[in-house]
Amino acid sequence: MQAITVKDRDAGVSGLALSELPHPHAAENDVIVKVHAAGFTPGELTWPATWTDRAGRDRTPSVPGHELSGVVTELGYGTTGLTVGQRVFGLADWARDGSLAEYVAVEARNLAPLPADVDHVTAAALPISGLTAWQALFDHAHLLTGQSVLVHGAAGGVGSLAVQLAREVGARVIGTGRAADRDTALGLGADTFVDLQAERLEDIGEVDVVFDVIGGEILERSAALVRPGGTLVTIAEPVTVRPRDAHAVFFVVEPDRTRLAHLAQRLRDGRLKPIIGAVHPLTEATSAFTPAKRTPGRTIIRVTED
Repeated sequence: MQAITVKDRDAGVSGLALSELPHPHAAENDVIVKVHAAGFTPGELTWPATWTDRAGRDRTPSVPGHELSGVVTELGYGTTGLTVGQRVFGLADWARDGSLAEYVAVEARNLAPLPADVDHVTAAALPISGLTAWQALFDHAHLLTGQSVLVHGAAGGVGSLAVQLAREVGARVIGTGRAADRDTALGLGADTFVDLQAERLEDIGEVDVVFDVIGGEILERSAALVRPGGTLVTIAEPVTVRPRDAHAVFFVVEPDRTRLAHLAQRLRDGRLKPIIGAVHPLTEATSAFTPAKRTPGRTIIRVTED
């Protein structure tokens, strides 16, 4: 099968190559998925799990990409809950070969059924961004109706979904980003928007929840905005400056079949819409990691035509 691989950790993006690999093996409780569309995170080439397995052993050449949508073609021993021919979407394991390939072996529990009326490209943009937004707002920050939430990067892949989910539960949403992101964030449901390059973040006042995807100075300045009893949640880096009399959480997204199903239902109902940017074939996936120009929305790799 064809797949995008990396072999040299020091080479970074320039080490990506389109390669021929053996068909993956379905271990116990695995399924083999014929990948129709896949998503990736540009920074994953710096993640240790891209290069080593769970025991710390070198596993190159490895296949990047962790979001996928496709069709089950094979069941491993003991696998239940899914069937051959079923449309699915979800997360490939962090420390195993990923989704930028024609076929991938995935733990069945990391996948959810994909409704027939949701296309694969849209579904592939949802697992990491959707689960991250959900877990940040509801599992870690316990956001409630009537509370206020500050969402950094409100027009990005994760932030745009966080804005929509927070708005749906009746929270007051303040989005941040670049000036060019203002209309997008407000169109998604943000009540107000702050241009981080031209407006003062501190003028927002206190909020119940801050959801940060940027890190650095923005994360540090945001700590002072969390009111007592509130929560600062970040996926960018461990928290070093903690809010006074409030909680601070740094987390990495976890697979969740039940939540994926809830997100898919919201797609079908029109309550949730991922922002899709560029869509490339697998043969152009290497250049998609370093695009010539910034494209709003998630970049998706179309591996197989529907």
